[in-house]
Amino acid sequence: MARYIFITGGVVSSLGKGLASAALGALLQARGYSVRLRKLDPYLNVDPGTMSPFEHGEVFVTDDGAETDLDLGHYERFTGVAGRGTDTVSSGRIYTTVLEKERRGDYLGKTIQVVPHVTNEIKEFLAIGDDEVDFMLCEIGGTVGDIEGLPFFEAIRQFGHQRAHGECIFMHLTLLPYLNASGELKTKPTQHSVKELQSIGIAPDVLVCRSEHLIPVKEREKLALFCNVRPNAVIAAYDLPSIYDAPLAYHKEGLDQAVLDAFGITPAPKPKLATWKDVSDRVHNPDGEVNIAIVGKYTQLEDAYKSIAEALTHGGMHNRVKVKVEWVDAELFENEDPASYLERFNAILVPGGFGERGTEGKIKAAQFAREHKVPYLGICLGMQMAVIEAARNLAHIKDAGSEEFDHEAGEKRFTPVVYHLKEWVEGNTKIKRDESDDKGGTMRLGAYNAALKVGSQVSDIYGTTNISERHRHRYEVDIKYREALEAKGLKFSGMSPDGRLPEIVEFPDHPWYIGVQFHPELKSKPFEPHPLFREFVKAAVEQSRLV
Repeated sequence: MARYIFITGGVVSSLGKGLASAALGALLQARGYSVRLRKLDPYLNVDPGTMSPFEHGEVFVTDDGAETDLDLGHYERFTGVAGRGTDTVSSGRIYTTVLEKERRGDYLGKTIQVVPHVTNEIKEFLAIGDDEVDFMLCEIGGTVGDIEGLPFFEAIRQFGHQRAHGECIFMHLTLLPYLNASGELKTKPTQHSVKELQSIGIAPDVLVCRSEHLIPVKEREKLALFCNVRPNAVIAAYDLPSIYDAPLAYHKEGLDQAVLDAFGITPAPKPKLATWKDVSDRVHNPDGEVNIAIVGKYTQLEDAYKSIAEALTHGGMHNRVKVKVEWVDAELFENEDPASYLERFNAILVPGGFGERGTEGKIKAAQFAREHKVPYLGICLGMQMAVIEAARNLAHIKDAGSEEFDHEAGEKRFTPVVYHLKEWVEGNTKIKRDESDDKGGTMRLGAYNAALKVGSQVSDIYGTTNISERHRHRYEVDIKYREALEAKGLKFSGMSPDGRLPEIVEFPDHPWYIGVQFHPELKSKPFEPHPLFREFVKAAVEQSRLV
């Protein structure tokens, strides 16, 4: 039976609950425990799949095809534990399930209420797989006091009360603001946040205080007294140069020890932190740097490409270089030569995305990388743009484009080198989709296998000819153009096992030019960089030496 750690937040949002949860999971692993991390989001969307990246950042996809909050990416990167669909739930999902049960008559005519029906559904979700790990860490999105979060807070209150003593603890993350006028940290917002939590029946066992200034001993003692926690359970969370410093920083502050003390686990196993010391060393002691452009359309919000940015960092750590990423708006050079925007970079990456806006700029970026021998990595839409560029400029396929753009415009303007995938096989099941279907959950989602061509660049990079990678897309490169494109040098070096769906393309005569239909960034970790990002950054390093 797992021990549960519920992580809540107060005062303001975006304090770093996800990072604190991930770092704590890593520290518990360092002490020899197994962990699983979960996210409970109060919003009414069923999942983040249809939410704009400007609203919510990137959508993180699990092996089993769940579209989740980006915090699950933090969980995986810090613990190496692959997320599952049962590791994330929203109010929308909970209410949908409850209403489906009501329509089927599962409640036998009872009046359906938030308590007990909604809270029971949340508790059932929490209990999934609790016999699989030593610790289950459950982060509650939003802040205490939010109206939409109340059912989740009530559910975890009930859950903690119904479990045996010592099986559940509560960790609360708050902000200690600093007033320049008086030159002091203010504890009152944290006191009020804890009071709000206590008013709904939850007493925090551990208090994590986010601060830009050192927290004096007297302030810690004051917080301990007024928030009813032990003094050594008041943990400082300071701003860090890198998120990968978090495990060591939290360990230094005593977070993992405070958690184990709250559970009464004594003596606690000694932590083995060599991996995180090596990670921190690689982050802070690079031997050089490279400049990489990410050419996209969500460049105003870096969280839209969070996993890509982190995967590039991981590749830099492996190669002992600092990766300086610059976000380049693809729309800037849709109608002009991209050279002035791209010529100073050592490599170019075009990420995934949806819709036609900015695509002509992405196609020009792919062309610039091909013609100027600049390392190029195209991911999902970025691969499709590379194929369209080759189709237009090498194979001379008139008006080569994507069916997605025609569908969006409501008229036929392109020869569809990229088409809407309406049928594919998932395991032993044939999946069918239509353009008129609801947008949510209608893509090719999750892990799919691919067969790599023997002797190809990607097979050398992976060290195998059989891989599994995560997908999130509706459109595919049309295999009927393969012969024409390969005749011009663009090789289809990775295919679905049945040979119908292109997964990877590459130019063998280019120093490093690869496009992939999947999202390799989702599986990269600081202590295990994804092979494609590892080698992409290496190619950027080699390119920098030519300049």
